[in-house]
Amino acid sequence: MNAAIQHRHTWIETDSGTDASVRLHVVEAGPPDGEPVILLHGFPEFWYGWHRQIPALVRAGRRVVVPDQRGYHWSSKPRGIEAYRIQRLARDVEALIDYTGHTRADVVGHDWGAMVAWALAASAPHRVRRLGILNVPHPHVMVDTLRRRPAQRARSLYAAFFQLPTLPEWLLGRCEGAGLALMMRMSSKARTFSEADWRRYRVAWRQPGALRGMLNWYRAAAQTNAFAQIPTVPIEPPTLVLWGKQDVALCAEMAAASVARCTNGRLVTFHDATHWVQHDMPEQVNRELIAFLES
Repeated sequence: MNAAIQHRHTWIETDSGTDASVRLHVVEAGPPDGEPVILLHGFPEFWYGWHRQIPALVRAGRRVVVPDQRGYHWSSKPRGIEAYRIQRLARDVEALIDYTGHTRADVVGHDWGAMVAWALAASAPHRVRRLGILNVPHPHVMVDTLRRRPAQRARSLYAAFFQLPTLPEWLLGRCEGAGLALMMRMSSKARTFSEADWRRYRVAWRQPGALRGMLNWYRAAAQTNAFAQIPTVPIEPPTLVLWGKQDVALCAEMAAASVARCTNGRLVTFHDATHWVQHDMPEQVNRELIAFLES
């Protein structure tokens, strides 16, 4: 972490259509009058998943806004599955855009954060200036590939396990999140994550209700048929897809198929990177993101 980069911590309320509003913990950095870029983490990370990108974006003059998404770390953790519908997750991002004082912003997502970014760009393209996607396919490409490719169904079996009540929380959370750490270690390079990183993740995973909230993203997606509800229109905002080809959970062919659903899309692949591309190759990812956002 670059000590010269100052983080500002705040909380914002989002109106998600549930009985009670959701309170998101948000980390900000960079000039308050800079062009905003919102970074959306995936499972099982939190805002810290972007700690290698925040300093570079700040040095490029951007106002960086990084939430703990609902269910994670210090943000609200609603109990019910309905609170994690993809439409509500996308509305959280709209609330973040409103918070910046702009009508639209650049949105960059990894893993589940990228799925939310796809959904927002499809349903409210006027809110997204530029769209950055890291190692997650377009939702309809994911659905189509699951139907066609037994190999992808096999890679996604862990998500079926997550549908079980209670057991995944217990298994992944025991021994200070050893199960979650094992999933990340098995899908990353040997030195991708440091011991300092693991200490940060374990603190986040130990937050009350966090394991249930994190897993409820998967449960809501399956039980509400979430991806089918996302509009099938072409993605209008200019889009950059960055893809680590050593992803053990997602077939690489889905990257190009996802770009094909964009009006103005470009794909950059990293042969030696895994699903954790922004951790594996931070300098290259930062360079591609900044050039795209400034173009």
